[in-house]
Amino acid sequence: MTGSGPRAVSRRGLLAGGALAAGGALGATVAVTAVSLSDDPATRPAELTPVAEIGLAIEPFHGTRQAGVATEPQAHAAFVALALRPETDREALGRMLRLLSDDAARLTQGRPALADTEPELGLLPARLTVTFGFGPGFYQAANADERRPPSVAALPAFRIDRLSPHWSGGDLLLQICADDPLTVAHAQRVLVKDSRPFATVAWVQQGFRRAAGSEPGRTQRNLFGQLDGTANPKPGAPLETAVWVPDGPTWLRDSTTLVVRRISMNLETWDLLGRTDRELSVGRRLDTGAPLTGTDEHDEPNFDALGSGGLTVIPDFSHLTRSHVTEDRLRILRRPYNYDGVPSADGTADSGLIFASYQADITRQFLPIQRRLAERDLLNEWTTPIGSAVFAIPPGCPEGGWIGQQLLG
Repeated sequence: MTGSGPRAVSRRGLLAGGALAAGGALGATVAVTAVSLSDDPATRPAELTPVAEIGLAIEPFHGTRQAGVATEPQAHAAFVALALRPETDREALGRMLRLLSDDAARLTQGRPALADTEPELGLLPARLTVTFGFGPGFYQAANADERRPPSVAALPAFRIDRLSPHWSGGDLLLQICADDPLTVAHAQRVLVKDSRPFATVAWVQQGFRRAAGSEPGRTQRNLFGQLDGTANPKPGAPLETAVWVPDGPTWLRDSTTLVVRRISMNLETWDLLGRTDRELSVGRRLDTGAPLTGTDEHDEPNFDALGSGGLTVIPDFSHLTRSHVTEDRLRILRRPYNYDGVPSADGTADSGLIFASYQADITRQFLPIQRRLAERDLLNEWTTPIGSAVFAIPPGCPEGGWIGQQLLG
């Protein structure tokens, strides 16, 4: 901003006044914000201060379970898959995970990493979480394949898949999430540098949701405009049952599994559909997320209800029908992020979804849903899976410990 004082405020007030005339209450919000942000920070209204606190918010790193799974999803994410170097054995894995865990613990608490070359970038954690995942190759390198959860294996081929090696596989995953993209970028840079002696970068997928604080408690929307995650297990017993391994040896108890699927969306052909056809393909209303037989997002769908033509109101081919699960123990926790790359020269979008699914057992929970979707989900006409990877999310670690210690220690 180059102006200050009454003249600057009056220019902003003039612009805000036009918005108010056109947009009513929304314009009033714009007007207050525009004027307030031109004032000295010490005189800003108290109701604006929580926004500034977003950068200072902290999520715990140490604990029985890793953060970044049941954590309220942050606005930005980077999924970084590493390929272990051939010489990285069990002992080297321990050294790498000690280093990565220590730097991740520091950064998530708003402290620079050891030997941080840009320490100023580590001071605003913005709810940063770093979640570690072990792919099948990690267990092989650790000579610990007998400790690999059986469901952590390459998914079977689905007819809808067009998978690219550029977005698939990986031995070690770093899921980095925060409410500030600069925080994510800095953490990614630090942790990739840490890993260089032990691994190379296989792929990175960067994604986003709504800006922090813009829609608290709301289900996120994907780039088709759909609410995405309505059927997630509720906090408490349903989430516990669906996501976390409740017992077993120390390297398995309080762990979970993760499936990462990169799903390309054909926005150009989706744009050709009318609203009714879009809602029939999803099985939900686009504005509220309510099933076509209900009025509220969380209403139970009635798959037997018939319309005036004698057909079911919610079609059998809808995404809602094919993905529906009633038992808590068979649900999956969806924690997706949108991606939006550079359009082609003719303007065709490179957009889609980084679909992240957490569940106690991939075979029991994720695969039955995915098989039903691959078989008859009408959304397959506008979506294509182009990447796929699976990881075990090991238990957390106490202060002074490191991720993977139960497995390798």
